[in-house]
Amino acid sequence: MTAFAFLTLWLCLGVFAAATSACAIRHARQPMHLRWELYPVPHEARQRVRHGGSRFEETDWWTRPQPRNLAGELAFMLPEMLYLDGLRRHNRQLWYRSFPFHVGLYLMAVAASVLLLVAALAAAGVSPGPAARSAVSSFCGAVSACGVILAACGAVALLHARLTDPALAPFSAPADYFNLALFTGVPPLLLAGVALEGSSPLAIATRLVSFDTAPPLNPVLSVGLVLAGLVIAYIPFTHMSHFVAKWFTYHHVRWDDKEAGERVRAKMTEYLTYRPTWAAPHVQGDGTKTWSDIAASNPAGKGKK
Repeated sequence: MTAFAFLTLWLCLGVFAAATSACAIRHARQPMHLRWELYPVPHEARQRVRHGGSRFEETDWWTRPQPRNLAGELAFMLPEMLYLDGLRRHNRQLWYRSFPFHVGLYLMAVAASVLLLVAALAAAGVSPGPAARSAVSSFCGAVSACGVILAACGAVALLHARLTDPALAPFSAPADYFNLALFTGVPPLLLAGVALEGSSPLAIATRLVSFDTAPPLNPVLSVGLVLAGLVIAYIPFTHMSHFVAKWFTYHHVRWDDKEAGERVRAKMTEYLTYRPTWAAPHVQGDGTKTWSDIAASNPAGKGKK
């Protein structure tokens, strides 16, 4: 069972990496989005962002290069990624549930990454001293325990919200309940398995990296590792992969203000030849009309006087 648990976990980590990469490539290859053209954009100069301006305020702006304000992008993205700032400002009640859930996932990911990194260094012969190993193990054990508690409590709170809030009913599919149930049960099971094992978290990680299957792990930990691996591999195939889509949403939709050069114009010319099959009343794409035909007409206005 121990060998099966280790092998399953490694395979699932590989599936997660491959599927996440494929998801990013798929997003990158999608046709261009309609630009929002809303300002300020965080990568504008700081003084422009402060008063809501843009480079279009300058005369002949297209004749000289425009520097990108990377610090401005980070100042916007980090609070959004780590603090869910948009949700906090626009839906505080949901944020109280979602924030601990996400922080718990972050803490578990950080603890696992540090443990695997130190274990890999030890396997490569770069082993820290006993005091350092003990400190790393204690730190990661405490961080992961906090992460499990926060993620499980947040998952329960989100599950309760979806079950009781009528406003969330239209946005709640069976998969949403299933996903939250997974995070309610699997992390605590894994934490219980580590506690029952009696070995330090770093010792367990070292065995995982070196594929040391003797002596066997306790059954609770083995089952926890298998289920944790399956959950990790499952994430990129669900809407939980929004952590990938978010990058493209910001950089390719909200903040895309590149000049419409030859490359952009060639793409737009190609897109206008597509024949959509979207039957929405304001589009009425039947697969025969091109986007150019639809853009030159007013489907929603047909039959009106």
